Amino acid sequence: MNVLLDHFSAFRDGFIGTLSITAVSAVIALVLGVVMAGFRVSPVPPLRFFGTAWVTLLRNTPLTLLFLIATFVVPEILFPGMSPYVLGSLALGFYTSSFVCEAVRSGISTVPIGQAEAARSLGMTFSQTLRTIVLPQATRIVIPPLSSIFIALTKNSAIAGAFSVVELFGWQKSMSDLGYAIVPIFLWVAIGYLVITFAISGIFRLIERRMEVAR
Repeated sequence: MNVLLDHFSAFRDGFIGTLSITAVSAVIALVLGVVMAGFRVSPVPPLRFFGTAWVTLLRNTPLTLLFLIATFVVPEILFPGMSPYVLGSLALGFYTSSFVCEAVRSGISTVPIGQAEAARSLGMTFSQTLRTIVLPQATRIVIPPLSSIFIALTKNSAIAGAFSVVELFGWQKSMSDLGYAIVPIFLWVAIGYLVITFAISGIFRLIERRMEVAR
């Protein structure tokens, strides 16, 4: 308890940092994941190839390696001076987008193909069909796997602490360096992550129930 009382402001900053990088990365992952899912089911071969390559490359690349590239390679070649927070959010968001893409694509595949064919027979384009007919129905199917994906994203955000991003695991490291007992530190970090993951799970359960009522 002493470590929390003595350094509560640092713990608070780490907790807020974890919330922040999780939220930003989740938005990036959701937007990119939906776009890439659209690419993967697109009738245009180059878009399908790009979507498949995106998912294959990111899902088979260790997240730590992506953080290393984002932290040390990207600033040298593309964006010098970009903050570790932005780079970490991008790395985490890009990585998670590959899993979001596959979840959304699985949801799309559950929508009867006859509905898309009927929409095209009415003169709707592929993007119009996807946006107005397919995705709204696929969303109900996608909610449960998205919950698991974003909980995993929250836990993966701990890697950002090793790359100068202020978050809970970074707080743990700084407290250990000050000589505090490691078990209480890890306990408070675990509690912080549990609060966030339970909140995410609760939010998605609420969304799922509301969609069931709407159905």
